[in-house]
Amino acid sequence: MLRIHNSLTGAKEEFRPIRAGEARMYVCGITVYDHIHLGHARMLTVFDMVQRYLRATGLAVTYVRNITDIDDKIIERAAANGEEWSALARRFTDAMHEDCAALGLDPPDHEPRATEYIDAIVAMVGTLIDKGYAYVAADGDVMYAVRRFADYGRLSGKKIDDLRAGARVQVDGAKLDPLDFVLWKSAKPGEPAWDSPWGRGRPGWHIECSAMSTSLLGCHFDLHGGGMDLKFPHHENEIAQSCAACGAPFVNLWMHNGFVRINDEKMSKSLGNFFTVRGVLATLRDPEVLRFFLLSSHYRGPINYSEAQLAQADETLLGLYRALAGAGAGGRADAAAIARLREAMDDDFNTPEALAVMQGVARELNTAKAGRQTQAAADFAATLRAQGAVLGLLQQEPEAYLKRGAGAQALADAQIDALVDARRAARAAKDFAEGDRIRERLAAAGIVIEDKPGGLTQWRRA
Repeated sequence: MLRIHNSLTGAKEEFRPIRAGEARMYVCGITVYDHIHLGHARMLTVFDMVQRYLRATGLAVTYVRNITDIDDKIIERAAANGEEWSALARRFTDAMHEDCAALGLDPPDHEPRATEYIDAIVAMVGTLIDKGYAYVAADGDVMYAVRRFADYGRLSGKKIDDLRAGARVQVDGAKLDPLDFVLWKSAKPGEPAWDSPWGRGRPGWHIECSAMSTSLLGCHFDLHGGGMDLKFPHHENEIAQSCAACGAPFVNLWMHNGFVRINDEKMSKSLGNFFTVRGVLATLRDPEVLRFFLLSSHYRGPINYSEAQLAQADETLLGLYRALAGAGAGGRADAAAIARLREAMDDDFNTPEALAVMQGVARELNTAKAGRQTQAAADFAATLRAQGAVLGLLQQEPEAYLKRGAGAQALADAQIDALVDARRAARAAKDFAEGDRIRERLAAAGIVIEDKPGGLTQWRRA
C-alpha cells in the first residue's frame, strides 16, 4: 500500500487514485531562460522517480510536466542578448531536453508550453471574471481577488489576515487588495502579446499551470508536484484559480521536494556556488552518478551537494556495477527482494532505504561470485537490475560503465583567459549557443565567471 506525504494535510496518506487503475499527475516544469541547475535536477529526478514507481505498481500514468516559455525573465534575458524571446526559449528548451536525457529522465506523456495554451488561459480568466473572482484593474491588468477565495492559504498554512498585514501596499493603487495577483498582463511596448477581451497582453505565471493542468488532466486529478519553493505563492494561487474556475477540488495530493544546498550553504549565484547540470555532468564519470546522488536522500528533506558527497555516490554506484560485472545472464529475479524494495518505496518513496536494499543484494551477489555459485550470482544480478529499473539505475552494461574515467582536467590560467576571450567574441557575434558551451566548460573545471558592465568579464576558481 503506497502512502505519500500530502503537503495539503501534512500527513502520510494512502494513495487512492480517483479513477481505478489510473494516476494523473502534473508537475511544474522549467522556465526556459537559462540552463537548468542542480535545484531543477532534483525536482525533475524526484518526479521522474515518482512516475516510474507508479507505473511499476501497475497504474496507467498520465504524467504532465509543463514548460513556461513566456515570462519576464525570458523577455529580459532575450533583450539583454539582443535575441528574439522565442528563439531564446527554444534554445534553452532544447538544452533542457539534452540535460534531462543525460539524467536518464523519461519524457513526460505531455509537455505543454504556455504559449500553446493562450486560448485556454484566456477562457479561464474570463470564467474567473464572470464568477466574480477576478477584475480588470485600473492599469489594464486582470487581477485575482484573493479575498473572494475563502480557503486561500490552506496549502502553505498561511493566514490571509497575516499575509495582508505583512504585504506592501501597492503605490499605483491598481490592486483592490495587496495580496491580489495578476492573471493577465496588459501589453507593454516591445513585449510579446496576444489578443484577449481585455486588450492585448500575456498570461501571468500562475494561471498558466491552472489552464494547462485542467486542460490535460481534468478539473480534479490525483497528484500535483514541484519544488518546495513553489508551495507559496505559486501552488497556493493555482488552487485558488482552479477551484474557483472549475468548482471542483482540483488536486487530491500535493508533493513538494526539498532544497539543494551547496557545502551546507544555500545555492546562490551571489555566493559563487551556483551549478548548472551540464557543468556538473562534465566533471563526472557518468551522468548516472548525479541521478544516484539525488536519489540517495529522501525527496522531502534538503540535500547537501559537495565534492565529498558526490564522490561517495560515485564510489557506491561503482560498487554496484562492479557487483554486476561478470555475474552472467539468464538469472531470475527474487520476488521477495523486489518486495523489500517496494516496501521501502511504498513508505513515501523512501529511496535511501530502497538503495540500502539494493546494496544488500549486491553483497549477496559478490558472495555468490566469490564462491563460484554461477546460478545464484545470475539470480542476484537479475534481482539487482530489476530493482535498479524501478529507480532508473543500473541499466547500462557493467563492463562499459567500469571503463569510464572520472573527473575533469584542470585548466591553466592561459587556457582560461583564452576561453573567456572566445566566449566574449561568441556573444558579440550573437552566437549564444557557443557562448553557453564555453561557459559550461569553464564551470566544469571549477571556474566562476562574472560579467561586469562595459563588456568586462572576470573569472576566479571556485
